[in-house]
Amino acid sequence: MPLERGYQAYIIKEIKYRFPDAVVLKNDSGYMQGVPDLAIFNGPYWAMLEVKRSEHEPSRPNQEYWVALFDSMSFARFIYPENEEQVLRDLQLALSPRRRPRVSQSF
Repeated sequence: MPLERGYQAYIIKEIKYRFPDAVVLKNDSGYMQGVPDLAIFNGPYWAMLEVKRSEHEPSRPNQEYWVALFDSMSFARFIYPENEEQVLRDLQLALSPRRRPRVSQSF
């Protein structure tokens, strides 16, 4: 089982690979208890991820509250190796434009 900080570093690299222009910030749990580990900003879109080293690692106080709150505002998830691909696919949808740009057509 990987250490959380090692897995978190891997997830940050994976996000930067998939979203080269994204800004990924590590949040300080000492400032606000339970706030998700990562904030991701990509253009006008944002997301929060709480990194866990395994599916069975327990949540700390307030983590479920913050993930649910941020998910209701934009996108937030717990991410761990067992759900990584699904969360990253969902993140791709959340950080992508909501509709295709309109292109004027010449006649």
